[in-house]
Amino acid sequence: MAHSTSQQIDLVEQSDIEVAQAKRTQSALATVGTDDSDQTGSGQAVGTDNSDQKEDAVSHDHQQKRLDLAPPPGSSLGIRKMARRVSSPVERFLHLEAAGGIVLLIAAAVALIWANSSLAHSYHDLWHTPFVFSVGSIQGSVNLHFFINDVLMTIFFLLAGLEIKREIVKGELSDIRRASLPLAAALGGMLFPAIICFVLNPSAPASSGWGVPMATDIAFALGVMSLLGNRIPAAMRILLLALAIIDDLGAILVIAIFYTADFQMSGLYIAFAGVATLILWLRLGVRPGALYLVPLAIIWAGLFIAGIHPTLAGVIVGLATPVKPWLSADQFISTAKNCIADFEASEKLSPEKIEDNQLGAIKQLHFAAREALSPVTRGQDQMHIWIAFGIMPLFALANAGVGLDGVDFGIPGAMKIMLGISLGLAIGKPLGVLLVSWVFVKLGLASIPKGLTWSSMAVIGMLAGIGFTMAIFIAELAFAGQPALLSLAKLAILIGTGGAAVVGMILGRVLLKPVTGELATLTASDVERSTEY
Repeated sequence: MAHSTSQQIDLVEQSDIEVAQAKRTQSALATVGTDDSDQTGSGQAVGTDNSDQKEDAVSHDHQQKRLDLAPPPGSSLGIRKMARRVSSPVERFLHLEAAGGIVLLIAAAVALIWANSSLAHSYHDLWHTPFVFSVGSIQGSVNLHFFINDVLMTIFFLLAGLEIKREIVKGELSDIRRASLPLAAALGGMLFPAIICFVLNPSAPASSGWGVPMATDIAFALGVMSLLGNRIPAAMRILLLALAIIDDLGAILVIAIFYTADFQMSGLYIAFAGVATLILWLRLGVRPGALYLVPLAIIWAGLFIAGIHPTLAGVIVGLATPVKPWLSADQFISTAKNCIADFEASEKLSPEKIEDNQLGAIKQLHFAAREALSPVTRGQDQMHIWIAFGIMPLFALANAGVGLDGVDFGIPGAMKIMLGISLGLAIGKPLGVLLVSWVFVKLGLASIPKGLTWSSMAVIGMLAGIGFTMAIFIAELAFAGQPALLSLAKLAILIGTGGAAVVGMILGRVLLKPVTGELATLTASDVERSTEY
């Protein structure tokens, strides 16, 4: 993905969400002049075009009011100021849209340097560190590499499922007029790389790598795009994001259908039991949270036994997550006002009853604040920072370490494997995105959004060739048990992704002009709500 990608609260939408939350809370709390809750979106990688920067400033000002409060009882003002000096640059970095991509790039670079240093043996030994577990009489052992690729990446795919669900229900893919262009671009961007790779490698075992160059890394792609600054209108970010999400969906289907090991029907029965549990939770009104780990674990185990990659359990749970909040904006505001009134009224009670009544009001307010956001939005907000700055860099560190001295360029078809994957990413992706989009537009099946041109589409197509995370993930499946081919594939991914990023940056600087006028004032939400194409 994905990415990506990717937010994930949504990478492009978070600033709009923060501003909306701030406005709601300010409205609810205006009667008592209090501040917003301590919840901030400090961990999100946020898209910031001109208008988004203004909205981020509003959100930052709102946070600053909270920071100006007196320090908590018992704390040291001096120590807090020192901690603030250290944490402020970190918070500003985490707010950068490119932050996730930068951390991912650093992790990949560290892996490459480590795997080609005198400590290369420690790199490989680390990921084969065993973890032994037992449940009653059942015992098992997995290594660290398996834990990262098959367990932690399930959370990554859960976020991908949430992003796909949101886009389909209320985002760019919810309206056929808006969805047609990213669908066309994604279709071309998946087919052309796969065709190039397969044509160059028609025979087994190299032919199994045809799916490697299909997907776009959301975090990397949006990170590189953000470096183009005010040349990028909101519509361009939204289009790339929608394209990448469809890519992720396509890659997920490819994994489920074509990269399945020895199939066992018994495992599928277990997975069905997990899905039934998930449906039961939804029908009972169980709100997404810790209890959803139960169906997730059952589905994961079932898919693993069935021979289907277990990370797809995350996608299933993500797609089942409700996309609508329990409370409407009016209900939240009304509840918040009532809770604050109850809190104030408790001051008139006897001392032994004050805390109990205040606690009840605060719990009710906490419930209202939680349920005023949809589980999909809340899940994206809570998971994105851990995935963008934890799981994805860890995945890159564990998988991008290709020892060049161990790459065997002498095996039959080595260059064809590398060319198929690298050219699929750097040439097949932009060619497919542009050509299929052009056909759809000429046939009247799609329209280019207001403010975008074919030059914009060329840059989007080039950046779509950044396929790091999902490409490596699929390569691990395609060339499982074939370390020589896997090393070639990973090296080709790094070359293709790097080439697409560099050429995309150059094209953006040459072809795109700074956004001005009305287009500069449009936010990501404005673009998604717009039907003007």
